[in-house]
Amino acid sequence: MNINISTTPSQLGKNAAELAATRLNGAIREKGEARLLVSTGSSQFETLAALSECAVDWSRVEVFHLDEYIGPDVTHPASFRKYLYERFISKINVKAFYPVDGSDNISEQIGQLSEEILKKPIDVGLIGIGENGHIAFNDPPADFDTHKPYIVVYLDDRCKMQQVNEGWFPSMKEVPATAISMSVHQIMQCKMIISSVPHLVKAEAVALTMQNELSNLVPATMLKQHPDWHLYLDQNSASKIITHHS
Repeated sequence: MNINISTTPSQLGKNAAELAATRLNGAIREKGEARLLVSTGSSQFETLAALSECAVDWSRVEVFHLDEYIGPDVTHPASFRKYLYERFISKINVKAFYPVDGSDNISEQIGQLSEEILKKPIDVGLIGIGENGHIAFNDPPADFDTHKPYIVVYLDDRCKMQQVNEGWFPSMKEVPATAISMSVHQIMQCKMIISSVPHLVKAEAVALTMQNELSNLVPATMLKQHPDWHLYLDQNSASKIITHHS
């Protein structure tokens, strides 16, 4: 585990993106291609913006993403596919992008995505941490046991409120009840995991992650089990662990 604390979200994003680009370029040199897993939400704005400007041969990179609501189509303001197309995919020329589509044929979608992601390892996973400690949409108590790559999950109220507070939905009743999410087990199969976790609203989740033993009530504690996990914080999100240690 490596912890990097930046002064601002912008610097955090730049630092995290540089590490991701270095690892992607290494995979391309070694194998001729690379696979990248990306997450969404307001915490990933700076990292994805910086990564899209890094010197990577994107034509050799396949991109997957973590999760998507069940119900809304790609035009919905909260759609993670829309988010990624606008903020990342449209700025680079990737070999392939495998979006999670929760608008129709859910079991078929899960089957196709699962088959594709199991073909080769993911070289770099950009995995955020939610305010409730979730990774992807694996809200507490998360399923640590399933080995299925993608699963259907129910969103808890804390997760729904985060989506409202970030401006994706006008109120909790508009937030879908379910989503397709990559499983915790599948996330942990990434060769390297980089977690960009800025902002004061994440300070509690960061502290719970760092101060607790492995627990599905704080799903992000699983990341500490990964042999190559890099946590990027700003001074706001790190504030409770800095205070705890001082």
